[in-house]
Amino acid sequence: MQSNAKLFAYNLGGVVPLDQAFLHISDLSIQRGYGVFDFVKVHGNTPLFLDDYLDRFLSSAQQMELQLPLSREELKHTIFLLVQKNGLEVSGLKMILTGGYSDDGFTPVAPNLLITQHPLTLPTQSKVENGIKIITHDYVREIPTAKTINYSMGIRLISQIKAKGAEEVLYHRQGIVSEFPRCNFFIVRQDNTVVTPAENVLPGVTRKRVLEIAGRRYRAEQAKVTLEDIAQAKEAFLTSTTKRVLPIVQVDDTIIGTGKPGDVSLALLQDLIALEEEQVSVAKV
Repeated sequence: MQSNAKLFAYNLGGVVPLDQAFLHISDLSIQRGYGVFDFVKVHGNTPLFLDDYLDRFLSSAQQMELQLPLSREELKHTIFLLVQKNGLEVSGLKMILTGGYSDDGFTPVAPNLLITQHPLTLPTQSKVENGIKIITHDYVREIPTAKTINYSMGIRLISQIKAKGAEEVLYHRQGIVSEFPRCNFFIVRQDNTVVTPAENVLPGVTRKRVLEIAGRRYRAEQAKVTLEDIAQAKEAFLTSTTKRVLPIVQVDDTIIGTGKPGDVSLALLQDLIALEEEQVSVAKV
């Protein structure tokens, strides 16, 4: 595994050593927390589901009225260049588009694009086998369909999450569930229907893939999910680029199902892993 000192990044128009990648303090990401980003998992030197992530990155930029300085093809070329130079077998690649160097510290100007790549650690086998506990919090992100760099609420709740022995916090608004700060949420009803919240959520790429593979085995849908639905659920799990499918066995003080990861969640995890491996195999052909 390479150290950070030997990694490269894309910084303001060129590929440079990571330790030489900087932004000026006038950038709106620093001044006002204004910008968008996306995060791609790289496995076997292959960026998985890259086009889906680029679609979402460009959609987030459009919603925040930020113009990408590279064309889509130039962006893809830069990503593959970084992957080749860094040579990390399993990693995360982050694209960040900021509001630029603003003279008045408020008005967006020419956006700045940065791309970094770092080693990635997946959830431990213990977490998968035992499941995790989560807590809930009444909150809805501003512009939920955009992946902005504003994670203030999620970060502020870290101490509360840890104090309650939990792993994540699930947002809801008056009992209607939406998402985690960095993950999407699913329940499995008693009839094995797989359901994910339909509104006020980021359109997760892993969420999309899990809906597709779940539909091959079970009924799968996007619908309203309430805290009461969670209490009645057979299983629950979260999905994300870095966590794949991670079973949830407790929400606040409520034990989900048997209190152990369920067969549906674990089957979907294996299906997702197989889909990722298929992507790597196809890329190497």
